[in-house]
Amino acid sequence: MGCSVIQKERSGIINPIFNCQPAGAQYAGIGVKDCIPLVHGGQGCSMFVRLLFAQHFKENFDIASSSLHEEAAVFGGIKRLDLGIATMVERYPDLRVIPIITTCSTETIGDDIEGAIRKAQRTLKAKYPDRVVHLVPVHTPSYTGSAVSGYNVAIQSLITTIAKKTEPNGKLNVFTGWVNPGDITELKHYLSEMGVDSTVLLDIESFDSPMMPNKDSFTSGNTTVEDIESTANATASIALSRYEGYSAAQVLEKKFDVPAVITPTPIGIRNTDIMLQQIQQITGKQIPESLVRERGIALDALADLAHMFFADKKVAIYGNPDLVIALAEFCREVELKPVLLLLGDENGGYAKDPRILQLQESVDYDMEIVCNADLWELESRIKEKKIDLDLILGHSKGRYIAIDANIPMVRVGFPTFDRAGIYRNPVMGYKGAMWLGETIANTLFAHMEFNKDREWLLNTW
Repeated sequence: MGCSVIQKERSGIINPIFNCQPAGAQYAGIGVKDCIPLVHGGQGCSMFVRLLFAQHFKENFDIASSSLHEEAAVFGGIKRLDLGIATMVERYPDLRVIPIITTCSTETIGDDIEGAIRKAQRTLKAKYPDRVVHLVPVHTPSYTGSAVSGYNVAIQSLITTIAKKTEPNGKLNVFTGWVNPGDITELKHYLSEMGVDSTVLLDIESFDSPMMPNKDSFTSGNTTVEDIESTANATASIALSRYEGYSAAQVLEKKFDVPAVITPTPIGIRNTDIMLQQIQQITGKQIPESLVRERGIALDALADLAHMFFADKKVAIYGNPDLVIALAEFCREVELKPVLLLLGDENGGYAKDPRILQLQESVDYDMEIVCNADLWELESRIKEKKIDLDLILGHSKGRYIAIDANIPMVRVGFPTFDRAGIYRNPVMGYKGAMWLGETIANTLFAHMEFNKDREWLLNTW
């Protein structure tokens, strides 16, 4: 009995949980205003990622490619990179940031990205003396790490390249991690209610964009160059994810003496409580009665469901590590039993994560956390009857496993493309906890009715 951490050794992947590093870097890049990521590699390295973003958000995003071909494998791709930068700056007069995102091909070739950036900056300064375009090196070879580490590398590179020390601004930097627009809306609501002046990194609330007359159909983030510059002058930074942005907060701490605090990813009541208490301690702002009331509403909603419908139901969870761990903590709050957590890359630090160590100390049933996992790990366990599940939590890539095994599934994480409006609903915060609880309940209810499995209970609830 208890929680065990398994580092799976394998030479291949069947149905990966994550995309590769450049995908995560591109997700970070599109969150910056007046920014177009330039993927230095084959065209597919941006095309297929753009497709995922379009599927998830039902929106289009500007992402460029240096579009390397066979010639670059022999002679290098710097000429294509130079041409790409020059073309983008000429074509887009409002462009202010270009993250240059490497791929497996350009890292293997050994292209000197920093050297190319220095040369390009000299050329741009001579040709456009009145413009400043930040060229940000983002090294994300696809043969190591994952989209999670790629996102983290990109955020860290943006901060390292652009942040600039001037005068204290009294703001709180909030590094959100890989979230949805609904989460940003909820977080900004909390900060507003508490009267906290903040810089949200990255502010992707606008990804849930309106359809307006005479508007460009391309969507972009709200975080400006000035926002990133000013992070060096903040009172402190708080990171909501350990593996998606915390290293950028640490850069600000080491380079500019901006204190960095990490909080448990605020999914569920307890984790949201901790986040608000930490913001209170950092800023001196009080938690208002309005948020206490929101907390009470969420508690009431979850109490209606937990013991009667959730108790001892077994759950498998896969996705980004911060999301998976926080979802497991939420499940335990509402009496669900997370029995299998799948983390899809080879980060050796997961076993030392304090949240996982806490699970190992407190879980009193059989629970496995599999690092370096893929979705075949979940599928094979179900097919071989090594695990008995009542619910699956994860993104849409695992949908056929749930369908084939007739196990109810709640879509959480990226990408979710087979349910409408998932990105619009928060998972974080009190409203997120309520949405998660009620969505899980309604999914279980629909499954009971479909299978005619004690559906009569719903008549007496």
